[in-house]
Amino acid sequence: MRKLGIIGGMSWVSTASYYDRINRDIRRKTSPMTSAPLLVDSLNFAELYNLLEQDEWDRAAEVLISSARGLETCGAEGLIIAANSMHRVYDRVADSVDIPVLHIADCVGRDMAKANCTSAALLGTRNVMTEGFYRHRLASHGVELTPPDLDNVEALDRIIYQQLMLGKVSRDAERALKTMITRKEQAGAKAIVLACTELEMVVDVEANVLPIFDSLRAHCAAASEWILGWDEPAV
Repeated sequence: MRKLGIIGGMSWVSTASYYDRINRDIRRKTSPMTSAPLLVDSLNFAELYNLLEQDEWDRAAEVLISSARGLETCGAEGLIIAANSMHRVYDRVADSVDIPVLHIADCVGRDMAKANCTSAALLGTRNVMTEGFYRHRLASHGVELTPPDLDNVEALDRIIYQQLMLGKVSRDAERALKTMITRKEQAGAKAIVLACTELEMVVDVEANVLPIFDSLRAHCAAASEWILGWDEPAV
């Protein structure tokens, strides 16, 4: 098996989900006693959220580049950034190391292509929903995304940052996401992309009014396949 480095801590809640899901997937695909060879660098998210200005993103890129290089030095043969929003600086991180970095949106896009799904609504943090870095990556896989609903942007930011990233799950949040997804279906969306690794906490991926493509699951599945040498990532 190949050793995978995880740039995590953004948030620690989803990083724990990554560790759990990758190991369960490796065990399912190999044997009950097998564990995934992982290196985890859990960053301090207090220094990396609510980034608005370009100089703030530049500093965030420097933090992630340092993490990527450190994991490579420690023996990681490939990397993942365990957060959708931080893929805004993916290119700079990937260019800073000599090992592959699995892009989370590529993993989602490949799953959607396999399912012949070419149209979806995107749910995530503000920068993921409104900026081009994530939307363009999905578009490269033939996925057409509906325009972001600004009311959803505000509500999701509150739910994600004030609840989910703190490990809190509320019935109000579950109802809010169910309403958003139902309204997207009524507006003609054919699927939903959960482009926030914490949203699985309040969305039933298996039972919903629309097909759900969960970025956390897609990323972890691709990571486990890479660890086992079953698939080479697009970089």
